[in-house]
Amino acid sequence: MRTLYTILLLLLLWPCTQAADPLAGAAQAYDKELYNDALKLYLDAERTVGTSSSLCYNIGNTYYKLKDNARAILYYERALLLDPANGDARFNLEFVREKAQISEDSGGSYFTDWIAGMVSRLSSNTWATVAIVSFLLLLLAVAAYLFFDSVVLRKIGFFGGMVLLVLTVLANVAAYYVHGKAIHHDTAIVVVEQATLSTAPRVPKDKSEEAMLLGSGHKVQIVDSVVNGGTKWLDVRTADGHRAWITSKDVEVI
Repeated sequence: MRTLYTILLLLLLWPCTQAADPLAGAAQAYDKELYNDALKLYLDAERTVGTSSSLCYNIGNTYYKLKDNARAILYYERALLLDPANGDARFNLEFVREKAQISEDSGGSYFTDWIAGMVSRLSSNTWATVAIVSFLLLLLAVAAYLFFDSVVLRKIGFFGGMVLLVLTVLANVAAYYVHGKAIHHDTAIVVVEQATLSTAPRVPKDKSEEAMLLGSGHKVQIVDSVVNGGTKWLDVRTADGHRAWITSKDVEVI
C-alpha cells in the first residue's frame, strides 16, 4: 500500500516539477526542432520567471530557426543589453545582420564606431570596477612620487600616475555610457517586413510625405513620441542619422 501511495504522489508532483522548470522543456523542444513549441515555452518563461541575457539569447536563436530575423535581432540586442559580454549573442547578431544584409553604419568615422563597439563589450559594472581599481593604483603612484627617494620610482610614480589618471577618467565615461544605454530604452527594431516612415506624425498622404522605407530588422533610436488620431507615432533617428516618424506598431523597443 505504501508503494502505491508513493507512486501516486510522484505522479501528482511530476507536472509541478515540469512546470517549475519551463526552460528545460523549451530546450528539449528546441533540440527536437519543435521551434514553435520551444518559442512558446521560452516566452512563457520570460513572462513568469523573468528575463536574462541567456534567455533572450535562446529566444533569439528560436526566432532565427523560425526565419524571423527581425525578432532574432531584437532578442540578441536585448541579450547584449543585459550582458554586453555575451559573446555568443554578439556573434549571432552580427551573423543574422550580415545574412539579412542589414548595415548599422552610423555615418560617423570608423574610429568612433570602433570605440563605441569596444566600450559596449563590457558592462557598466565592469567599467566601474576598472575605474575604482585604476583610482586606487593612481593613489599608490602619487604616494610613490611623493614619498620615495629613488629617482626611478618617482618617475614610475609620475608617468604611471598620468596613465592611471587618464584610464580612471575614461573608465568612468565608459561606465556612464554603457549604463545610459541599459536604462534608457530608446532604441527599437523594425519588426514588419517594410515600414514606411513619414515626414510628419501621420500616414503619408502622398509620396512627398514619405521620408523613407525601412526594412525588417533595422534599428532606430527613439527621440520623441506623440499620439495622433489614436495612433502612437515615434520620432526616430535611423542608423545613418536620418530623422522621420514611424508608427509604434511597426517596431519593438529593445
